[in-house]
Amino acid sequence: MEQSEETEKELGKLEKKIKNLEILFRFIDRYDKNDAVLNIHSGAGGVDAQDWARTLLKMYEKFSDRRGWIWKVLDQSLGEQEGIKSASLEISGKYVYGYLKKESGVHRLVRVSPFSAKGLRHTSFALVEVLPEMEGSASGEIKIDEKDLRIETFKSSGPGGQHMQKTESAIRITHMPTKVTVSVQSERSQSQNRQKAMRILESRLIQKMEEFKIKELSGLKPELASGIEWGNQIRSYVMNPYKMVKDHRTGVETIDIESVFEGDLDRFIE
Repeated sequence: MEQSEETEKELGKLEKKIKNLEILFRFIDRYDKNDAVLNIHSGAGGVDAQDWARTLLKMYEKFSDRRGWIWKVLDQSLGEQEGIKSASLEISGKYVYGYLKKESGVHRLVRVSPFSAKGLRHTSFALVEVLPEMEGSASGEIKIDEKDLRIETFKSSGPGGQHMQKTESAIRITHMPTKVTVSVQSERSQSQNRQKAMRILESRLIQKMEEFKIKELSGLKPELASGIEWGNQIRSYVMNPYKMVKDHRTGVETIDIESVFEGDLDRFIE
């Protein structure tokens, strides 16, 4: 009996290894092995949407912890009631971009609003954007003219503490031809924040170029590259009148919404 149980355990481990290998074989795109920057933007809806963006940020932090990845909040714009208007999360580890790239899109939450005095049901939206970190041969792939950049400095708006920036070391860079904006405030010095912001800006511009099959940076058009378009949601998280998380692209769903918020995203990502 003990031998049979041991055999089953070994078979389970083997099946898991095979499954992981099958996933790795799917990582054939150019940047799949890279680290990633995950951006979250709250949609219309005020405090409910900002609270939803905060929940998503925590969800991806916990998912990263489960996989043994290292994460750092690069920038966040605080909203009402401890919510966030937007946030950028840098995630480092094996095949981070490959795992997370399909999380890009609109995420929809349906629940009874904790901010509604009448206990009304509310629908909130947040946009998730995943970019590959550019390193090695990919970094420096395009040339960005300094004349096209608007660089602003500001004080950190992140959580307090002994490491809170008290000088204007945070950086916001806007690429004027495309209106693409990147902010970083996680590092101690202005120069470090600028270097990281430039890498992320490069990632976003390369992504735009590939999306529209444009080979030269001068070909990027503001009407194509600027702003955020709120398309159809890729995933819905329903807490009322029933509980269910459903991915609208694959049909994968679960009623265990609490575990999803705790970072159990494997069934959707795989």
